[in-house]
Amino acid sequence: MHRGKGMKFVGDSRVLALSERKPNIPKDYSEYPGKTEAFWPNFLLKEWMVGAVFLVGILCLTIAHPAPLERIADPTDTGYIPLPDWYFLFLYQLLKYTFASGPYTVIGAMVIPGLTFGGLLLAPFLDRGPERRAIRRPFATGFMLLAIAATVFLTWQSVATHDWKKAEAQGKIVAKVDIDKNNEGYKVFKDQGCINCHGENLQGGAGAPSLIGTGLKAEEIAKIAKSGKGNMPPGIFKGNDDQLKKLTEFISGLGE
Repeated sequence: MHRGKGMKFVGDSRVLALSERKPNIPKDYSEYPGKTEAFWPNFLLKEWMVGAVFLVGILCLTIAHPAPLERIADPTDTGYIPLPDWYFLFLYQLLKYTFASGPYTVIGAMVIPGLTFGGLLLAPFLDRGPERRAIRRPFATGFMLLAIAATVFLTWQSVATHDWKKAEAQGKIVAKVDIDKNNEGYKVFKDQGCINCHGENLQGGAGAPSLIGTGLKAEEIAKIAKSGKGNMPPGIFKGNDDQLKKLTEFISGLGE
């Protein structure tokens, strides 16, 4: 084909026509009126608005109900009942079951969560249908509903079965007091082995309560030392009456 002076256009069959569409190039969103929208600004603006609503709601909750503080963590307190944040309660509850605890902890901590979250990640690749309605995507919808139901159930079970009163008592902040370690009562406290459970500063630990600010009288403390109470069995104190008097007067005077 000749056009102009000295110009020649040669057709090449190896060059695809512009009207032809490659199979791996998706159609433009404008070809689906009413079923899709532009990412910017339509879709992204909606996402920002929803995110802002939830963010403001969470901020209001944190102001109205601030997170309670507990006493400083004590690694020697083996009787303390730990509780993770609310978004990990379902995993915390899962580790309480026989098939996911003890020798099977790896199954509860890694295998089951790994399969669950892995399935959620693979769901879009396994169900690649063009439908956007949840009822017409049974695999993705069913898997998501099952995951949500399991998470809600395990979270509820964790909250319902947790010993909140005991945890509150263990995590209670105790006022610090100066301990006179040269006091005769403290020496008895140390010699009788009370320090092993109640701690060097009488702050409690290993399932034993704090002895600071108990509000008990010396006679009441002496009775507990002989007869025991709670996790403390009777007969722990092996000293004489004079030592018991020094110990109980020392403890009753703490935190006053």
